[in-house]
Amino acid sequence: MDIYASKRGPKLSVRLVGELDHHSADKARVMMDTMLHDLSVRELVMDFSDVSFMDSAGLGTILGRYRKLALRGGKLTVTGVSDSIDRIFRMSGLYALVERR
Repeated sequence: MDIYASKRGPKLSVRLVGELDHHSADKARVMMDTMLHDLSVRELVMDFSDVSFMDSAGLGTILGRYRKLALRGGKLTVTGVSDSIDRIFRMSGLYALVERR
């Protein structure tokens, strides 16, 4: 898993490349949490365009970042969601919490 991040004002954009699974979820979590220590971040946009696989550990990573942002009145948005990942998001009810662009 490769992770590319950029911050512009209160918006943190993260592009994930590879598999977001039990092998890589901790790396993604630690990297995003490090950047979310900046309390000025109010929106996290996660780009899944280059994610080839995701399991429940990846879903947990997303939900954990959602909770961090929600506590400060922020929001999480997902983009570039493939059909297979969309199916996981729908089955889990994730779209009730996060916005999809």
